[in-house]
Amino acid sequence: MNPILLALIFFAVLGGVLGFLLALFDKKMKVQEDPRIKEVTELLPGANCGGCGYAGCGGLACAIVEGKAPITKCAAVSDENCNKIAAIMGIEAGNRQKMRALVLCSGAKSCSVQKYDYIGINDCVAAAKLHGGSRLCPNGCIGLGTCIRSCKFDAISVKDGVAVVNPRKCIGCGACVVSCPKHLIKLIPASAKYWVACNSPDKGVVVREYCDAGCIACGLCRRNCPNDAIIKQGFLEEIDYSKCVNCGICAEKCPRGVIRSKNGKPRVNPTLKKEENNEKI
Repeated sequence: MNPILLALIFFAVLGGVLGFLLALFDKKMKVQEDPRIKEVTELLPGANCGGCGYAGCGGLACAIVEGKAPITKCAAVSDENCNKIAAIMGIEAGNRQKMRALVLCSGAKSCSVQKYDYIGINDCVAAAKLHGGSRLCPNGCIGLGTCIRSCKFDAISVKDGVAVVNPRKCIGCGACVVSCPKHLIKLIPASAKYWVACNSPDKGVVVREYCDAGCIACGLCRRNCPNDAIIKQGFLEEIDYSKCVNCGICAEKCPRGVIRSKNGKPRVNPTLKKEENNEKI
């Protein structure tokens, strides 16, 4: 018989045997996936934003089914779907507090001192490596929109050099919180109407040198709050949302307009002046 034909027959038989063995081993050794994972994944929004800390919605679904994550971990899932996930897992959904993101910075270009004009990669992480960014304030918003690119819900924009969150679009996923190199973005209860839009830990006399709208920890908001909802953290005032009743007295008393309102713009003290040193880098 032709040796070439024999070789062909041999490899054909060998291929068939190996194929049969692979199919047999695949069936024997196949890991059965919990069908609940697929059901939970279908109820998640599918944005794969990563705000939950897992590798997309599929990763979160696995963690929920395995008991490693609560069913309320995804901020973007609707209440209806959350209840359906709870039914799949055989537990109570319970009450969940909706959150939203905000940027702890009021230092727009019009009221903050610039160290230099940044000309480089349009990315906050890259700019932060160059002396902390172009702002003289070491804790100010860089404003190059890295948080915008991380948001899957188009809820962030940059206005006058500072990132701004649209509360009507923000679902509190937290992806922007992770992306900010200055850690300026924070999640607060969606029902909160006021927040301190500053993250500078410096003394008031230092803050005045680089920003017309930074918190100087004067204490007026804290002393006038009827519910003791203002807490002094070093040289920075913060709101305790477990006590805040949204009365707005703190915003009225703040001389720097640092306490922002969900329903209006902050008041900026016009007597404070800005000095700039436009050094090219």
